Amino acid sequence: MLVMVMAALMILTTACGSGGKETAQETPGSSDSGSGEPVTISIVYKDMTADDPWIKAVEEGMKAEGKNVKLEFVPVQSGTYSEKLGLLLQSGTIPDLIYFQGGDYQFAITQKILEDLTPYIEKSTYVKAAMDPYNQERTKNYPYLVWLSPTTTKVPVVRQDFFDKTSSGKTLLENPSIDNYYNFFKEAKEKNGAKFAYTVPGDLDELDAVFAQAFGLTSTWLKGDDGKYVFGRTTKFEKDKLEFYAKLYKEGLLDPEFLTKKWDTKEKAFYDGQAAVIAGTQGKVIDMYNSKSVSQNGKDATVMPLPPAKGVGEGYLPIDVSKESRGIAISSVSKNKDMAFAVLEFLASPKGQMLEKLGIEGEHYNIENDKIKFTDKYAEWYARFVANNVNFKPDHEFDPSTPFLSEAATKSLDLVASKSTKDNAFIIPDDMQAKYDAAMSVYKEFAANVVTGKTSIDKFDQFVQDWNAAGGSDLTAKANEVIK
Repeated sequence: MLVMVMAALMILTTACGSGGKETAQETPGSSDSGSGEPVTISIVYKDMTADDPWIKAVEEGMKAEGKNVKLEFVPVQSGTYSEKLGLLLQSGTIPDLIYFQGGDYQFAITQKILEDLTPYIEKSTYVKAAMDPYNQERTKNYPYLVWLSPTTTKVPVVRQDFFDKTSSGKTLLENPSIDNYYNFFKEAKEKNGAKFAYTVPGDLDELDAVFAQAFGLTSTWLKGDDGKYVFGRTTKFEKDKLEFYAKLYKEGLLDPEFLTKKWDTKEKAFYDGQAAVIAGTQGKVIDMYNSKSVSQNGKDATVMPLPPAKGVGEGYLPIDVSKESRGIAISSVSKNKDMAFAVLEFLASPKGQMLEKLGIEGEHYNIENDKIKFTDKYAEWYARFVANNVNFKPDHEFDPSTPFLSEAATKSLDLVASKSTKDNAFIIPDDMQAKYDAAMSVYKEFAANVVTGKTSIDKFDQFVQDWNAAGGSDLTAKANEVIK
């Protein structure tokens, strides 16, 4: 028996290579490597390769600041990243830094291989300073992932030349009511020869981004007069909303092929003038829409962000703060947790943010006449960890010929900042996930059938019964248990 106990202890305390096999103890002082051999930090990240220039840039940037680190890239098999990452972790290879794009919950809660980042963030200078209020709320609720990115809010945009041909556009901006949106959609289609006013990629989420709050769906769970929470999509507000969407579809204002649209065919319909309005994520995506629209349709075809509709409520889709939907975690079995977090701290520092946002000097941008001027390669660069601009202070001004963000992108960020509210969605427990999926499947089928005219809205009460039977009743009970 003694031999077995000793063997177990050896397994628990044996450190494996920094490539990621389990280890139980952190090496004291392992983060202090200003001199001598570098500390190796293994990292797994979507679409990264071992020769990614970002790796070398981080190593050189940290070394210049007294942190001698070597980033060791851990590959995953080709295929769906979240699935392949899960297989990698289940095999026992657990990198120090792990990028999750969903699928983290099981490992954080049941496998317990993710470190609680709360004390690291509290002691940090730059990570903490670069968090927006939504990042702060999410890491408070779920402290295993950190992701310094703005919310991915969808904002509707119209081509400026399309907008200028309408008389209802000005009225819409003054008062973005549901009726004024409807009138604008009709005129934008008719005056510009568009096939339809609005298109979405496969579901109603990007319509909800504009209209859900105006119809009263101000959060996922709505509090009734009796003080109890109900699922918003089982309420009268949802019924009214679906009737309106069905009207848009019937009158040809909503793309008749929206259920089969993908993000790329949605965008093509916009650039080709088939759709007058689409929605895109604020900031960089709107920037890309603007560039492509001008490139294809001329200088008057800049894109113009539009406000959310105003009614019972006013705002884009409520922002889920239950947890970060993606982000970077530190392995709880890493030998070098402090150095792993030091990598994140560097990326959020002034020098790190220059790398994250702008790329590598001499390749993605140059300093000309004391200003930052982007090269053609800048479009290929993307931030791995710090995409928001909360504490971004570039050390030079941008050359006006290559601005950091277009006017449209900046306007979209301003609109999201002023027209966003927090949601009250909660993390679905693992043992309720199947019920959640089943209930949402019932909703999506009913909603699509109502909008496309296959099912009458008069069947709404039956849908609510079906939703409850599929698992909605248990979800509602859970909501009333956890939402405070």
